[in-house]
Amino acid sequence: MQINVPHIIRLTAVLSVVGLAVVGCGRKGDLDPPSVHATKGGDASKPTKQPGTVDKPFFLDPLL
Repeated sequence: MQINVPHIIRLTAVLSVVGLAVVGCGRKGDLDPPSVHATKGGDASKPTKQPGTVDKPFFLDPLL
């Protein structure tokens, strides 16, 4: 089985684009600190809203 040079170049380009797309996913910024209620024995699985922040829904949120 021989692999020619254009096939290798095309494969490298496709894998590079897929890698950049995966790396670009996510939210910008620092991680959210845990709330006071979550650290004092509360339910840490349900984060509380930080004062002064606006939660903008993202179209992939239902998957999380």
